[in-house]
Amino acid sequence: MSRMGKRPVAIPAGVTVTVTEDAVKVKGPKVELSHPILIGTTVVVEGAEVKVSAEKLTRNPAFGTMRAQIANMVTGVTAGFSKTLEIVGTGYRANMDGPKLVLQLGYSHPVEFVPPAGINVKVESPTRLTISGADKCVVGQVAANIRGYRPPEPYKGKGIKYEGEYIRRKAGKAAGSA
Repeated sequence: MSRMGKRPVAIPAGVTVTVTEDAVKVKGPKVELSHPILIGTTVVVEGAEVKVSAEKLTRNPAFGTMRAQIANMVTGVTAGFSKTLEIVGTGYRANMDGPKLVLQLGYSHPVEFVPPAGINVKVESPTRLTISGADKCVVGQVAANIRGYRPPEPYKGKGIKYEGEYIRRKAGKAAGSA
């Protein structure tokens, strides 16, 4: 059984956790998140802690996942999550046009991206943008979708990459000696 899954999740002040028969709802000062209870797991709120347990007869691999989802929701409603992307390349840039993110990535047309509800995209500089929100999964997926428009290539390193991501470089063509 998961060792991390056995640990209770502490509920900070200002956060309420409600468990229904099919979902867990976490409400914070700004936002409310919910997640369905995974099959074979039981979620109980005891005082200022949330405990997750698995059925005795089954070895449920979702046991630790359920605890991690609850911990991420508690963190999301209090502090939130963010990912930073860096744009590398001559002429590659980003800017906001109202609610839309407009990316110039070397294509013949600009790429427009409308972030989903609950996600904030902030362009800090033309080559650096930050995606933030309360739901860790959605923040990561939005960052991956934006990165997918022009992933970094291994020869010059041009493209969109995560902050601190290392791009493994390849050698280009060797000069022919004929």
